[in-house]
Amino acid sequence: MPSKFVKTLKTIGRKWFIFLIIAILIVFIFYQLAAIIMTIITIVLFALSYIPTLFFNKKLKKLLPNYSSIEDKMVARKLKRSLPQIQEKMHNLSKKQNKKNWLIIFTNRHYIFYNEETIEKFRVYYTKGLGEKEILEKLKKSGIKTRDEIKAIEETLVENSRLEAREVSVKEYRDKQRFS
Repeated sequence: MPSKFVKTLKTIGRKWFIFLIIAILIVFIFYQLAAIIMTIITIVLFALSYIPTLFFNKKLKKLLPNYSSIEDKMVARKLKRSLPQIQEKMHNLSKKQNKKNWLIIFTNRHYIFYNEETIEKFRVYYTKGLGEKEILEKLKKSGIKTRDEIKAIEETLVENSRLEAREVSVKEYRDKQRFS
């Protein structure tokens, strides 16, 4: 019996807006002023419900550039929010990063943010002809831990058309290093 009651409450919760419109229309038939007041209160409450989201987005965008590299788990801890919520926001940001200086990658079921400085260093090393192994060694101080992250950064930059062609190929760079 309780499960039917819970299902009914969930159904009402999902369709609350429809019930609200029907209630306002019924009240409008009998008393127009009360319906107008209910509508204004509903619009104000609906607008106020977006304010916490706006503050959260601003906090997130302010926090991320302070780190050269930060994972979604750490962001969740710093902002005291749930991991799925942070991952959803980082996913949305990653979809809009075509013209941004920073980069968000998705690897091993986690999002990782890299600031402008780290991405610029990666671009410089990439165009010089360094391979994944050499780039990883140079960027370990910036928080990049694995070659998988290097591959994901490269793929994401290529996908967003933000990576120039190499000046020297990896093989030419390694030969030059070996013989000099």
